[in-house]
Amino acid sequence: MVRLGTGIGWRPEIAEAVEGMPGIDWVEVVAENVCPGHLPESLTRLRGRGVTVVPHGVSLGLGGAGRPDEGRLAALAERAETLGSPLVTEHIAFVRAGGAMTASPAIEAGHLLPVPRTRDALDVLCENVRIAQEALPVPLAVENIAALIAWPGEEMTEGQFLYELADRTGVRLLIDVANLHTNHVNLGQDPAEALAELPLEALAYVHVAGGFERDGVWHDSHAHPVPEPVLDVLTDLASRVSPPGVLLERDENFPASDEMERELDAIRHAVGKGAAGRRANAAAVRGARPGPREDSPGARQRLALAQTAVLSSLVAGTPVPEGFDRTRMGVQARALAAKRADVVAKVAPELPVILGDGYRSAFLAYAQTLPMTGGYRRDALDFAEELLGSGGPEDARARRELRRWWLERSGPRPRSDRPAARLARATRRVLLRR
Repeated sequence: MVRLGTGIGWRPEIAEAVEGMPGIDWVEVVAENVCPGHLPESLTRLRGRGVTVVPHGVSLGLGGAGRPDEGRLAALAERAETLGSPLVTEHIAFVRAGGAMTASPAIEAGHLLPVPRTRDALDVLCENVRIAQEALPVPLAVENIAALIAWPGEEMTEGQFLYELADRTGVRLLIDVANLHTNHVNLGQDPAEALAELPLEALAYVHVAGGFERDGVWHDSHAHPVPEPVLDVLTDLASRVSPPGVLLERDENFPASDEMERELDAIRHAVGKGAAGRRANAAAVRGARPGPREDSPGARQRLALAQTAVLSSLVAGTPVPEGFDRTRMGVQARALAAKRADVVAKVAPELPVILGDGYRSAFLAYAQTLPMTGGYRRDALDFAEELLGSGGPEDARARRELRRWWLERSGPRPRSDRPAARLARATRRVLLRR
């Protein structure tokens, strides 16, 4: 695997700072946030200087019950080719559920959710990874995610699950040490045990990020400094293997450039500390591993039903499935709603301006029972439509501005006979008469 070195997640808000940082060997971009035909000038300049750019996908849903969407795979492949990337990365997660396999409406999580570590889920994930590998022009690496909830009845540890995934598909691993720390706090999973079970020879690179703890729950925010326990996990990893690359992630609350540089120095120090104490560990004794398996009959449908029940509980207020911790499910549901509110505010920045301090409470009330069924831009329009349809906002000026905003952006679309589409047309006719 290519040696990447030390990198940072490129974001438009810190583009200028990243260009001026010393010792940056590579950057990672959120694949869905760049357009191949209109690359930001900052990325073009970095590439011109020989800085490697890796696209990092967040919406493929390789851990979902459905097969990977061909359009999303094609888009990821196009970004890899445009950026001249040596690999692309995605997550071991599901991000949507419902649909034809469950005879229920398709719903979106708007964020990454953990897959159950079961044989059914592993079989489906392996097939989905193989489909993605065939569609991509460069190697694929997949990332372990942070979890607030645990699935009941799991059959493998995280390390065993990832070992078999890599063994059966040859996929590379992107190990997020902050996520290992998150799962230690939230689920009681020992990072050292996970690292001991991982096939570190498949390591593509490492993510490092910050978060915060509240009421005994660790939130992987990517908006806070990297804490010492996360650096300790990085040191442990580096004592076992030389990571091909290490990258600092920061998505919000961007600090001054010198503070990010100090975090990068702390990361380099942790890697160096691990390398200095690297010991020739014999491979951990592992049980016999099965050979390649085909997707077991019914695995996709069983997984689809389970994931739909979980996601419906989180975003539509349906009952919590048996065996799940109700308190943690509530924490996860609130986190998903908050994430939706934050992202909608970014993709439709006019909404917080129009609604002022009332934006967040209004959006969270909407998100409690109305799941996202499309992307975030669609979610912004649906929120505005719902708020207007219920007689809000109370302020007449804000209502006029919101109505104007919604009418300008809802636009004419191909007609659909779906009940939701008919309701939207009826709502539009009412709003146009006001």
